[in-house]
Amino acid sequence: MRLHGAAALQLAALLLLLALLAAPLRAEEAAPTAQATVDATTQEMLTALREHRAELNAHPERIYDLVAEIALPKFDFETMSRLVLAQHWRNASPDQRSAFVVEFRNLLVRTYATALLEYEGQEIRYLPARPSTRPDQASVRTELVDPGTTPISIDYALLQRDQDWLVYDVAIDGVSLVTNYRGAFTSDIRQLGLDGLIERLAERNRRGQNGV
Repeated sequence: MRLHGAAALQLAALLLLLALLAAPLRAEEAAPTAQATVDATTQEMLTALREHRAELNAHPERIYDLVAEIALPKFDFETMSRLVLAQHWRNASPDQRSAFVVEFRNLLVRTYATALLEYEGQEIRYLPARPSTRPDQASVRTELVDPGTTPISIDYALLQRDQDWLVYDVAIDGVSLVTNYRGAFTSDIRQLGLDGLIERLAERNRRGQNGV
């Protein structure tokens, strides 16, 4: 079955770590320890899933803590938040920026959790990396392959921070996660204001804490 929309974005969140593990980053794009860092993170996540599988089957909400501890540190949430809010980030107060980053991060924790519990071992095909115009940026291109369907392209945009690579965007079949959320959040801000959007995200995250 071909995944679309939110389901594909959720699955892409899981595939991030798997793609980064094996994707052929050029030597000049990768810090000497970047591949080792990603490898260690991926193995830690998968090992935790195996070790806690019975517990997660009984209490799926406990996946949140594993995701927050292991996977989410590989995201640059401030950059993602700045790109998602666009002009509203420039006009936001420091407190509003901090609150939005927290709630947006919690939203993606829940996205990761859903993907991790639903992943069924689809094949990941790694594509050659496109040259980057900046040494602190990299792109990882992959395809998700289900037998009998057209592959789904999943591309990751990364920035180098203190010798580590952090993800700031994911694109599914050419549709950017950042762009997707920007459109949705811009509409919410028009109706509710930035504080209203932050409260709406906080409420969604509170409701999601009791189940995946």
